[in-house]
Amino acid sequence: MSSTQSSQKFVGAVRERVGLVVVGQDVVVERVMIALLTGGHLLLQGMPGLAKTLLVNTVAKAIHLDFKRIQFTVDMLPSDILGSEVVDQKTGEFRIHRGPVFTNLLLADEINRAAPKVQGAMLEAMQERKVTLGGQSLKLPTPFLVIATQNPVEQSGTFELPEAQLDRFMLLHRLGYPGRDEEQDILRRQLGMGLRKEEGGAVPKTAFDMIDGSPVGTAADLVAAMESVQQVHVSEVFLKHSVELVRRTRESKLLDFGCSPRAGLALVNAARARAVIHGRDYVTPEDLFDLAEDVVLHRIRVSYEASAAGHTGPKVLQGILAGLG
Repeated sequence: MSSTQSSQKFVGAVRERVGLVVVGQDVVVERVMIALLTGGHLLLQGMPGLAKTLLVNTVAKAIHLDFKRIQFTVDMLPSDILGSEVVDQKTGEFRIHRGPVFTNLLLADEINRAAPKVQGAMLEAMQERKVTLGGQSLKLPTPFLVIATQNPVEQSGTFELPEAQLDRFMLLHRLGYPGRDEEQDILRRQLGMGLRKEEGGAVPKTAFDMIDGSPVGTAADLVAAMESVQQVHVSEVFLKHSVELVRRTRESKLLDFGCSPRAGLALVNAARARAVIHGRDYVTPEDLFDLAEDVVLHRIRVSYEASAAGHTGPKVLQGILAGLG
């Protein structure tokens, strides 16, 4: 069995495990696996109740990764994420208390509910994979990956993420509501969950109780799959189209600003991971077109004049993609 085939088998096992808990959302699961295989950060945007937290929790347990979750709120401080220096009462000396950011997979739940100061505190960790505490530079564990969720910014009590932080996310995937059959399946599953009895009492089970704690893969399997991604062939034509896509966002008169070179890197790396997930050792134009929205849309902004004329980010991007052919 080739490395690509074994990696595809590993990814398939993870997706099958997630499917036992989460109904539908196949594309979202693929995006999470792309982030894991490339070490890129992922932002999931959608209304409450779309199983974002459940999905990430299930993936972490399926691969046996160290997993921590931060529920962002408006009154959080940077130290709540990164950690702080504390005084040891016995010795009187300062010691480092490491925050939840020291983990393999960090779920930043509803990240846009935190104040800008707290959002900015994650920039160094996300980009450089290290944290400075008490004058010391501390490396984060490997692998280290942030999967953040956010509700649409028009909801009350949220702060729009700054462009500098959005650019740190390799992908931003927008979740939609499930289809009619999928939604019926969600209700049907809930009816059959029953009660969880403990200490003489009982509570109704939720989907979180259905997560199997036994992993289907290890960190070594993940590393092997990451190595397979590095071996995927990227043609000169694909590189040329990726560069052309990024440059056209900068040249478009409908946009206030376009993508940085980081977008091109994200597109190529994500395409390689998608190729492995689909059992290929080479990228195809389908990878570029499938990933373009998740890579590009959060890195561009439609100008006020263009927006007033009815232009939107997806429409502008579709026009650019049509010109690549």
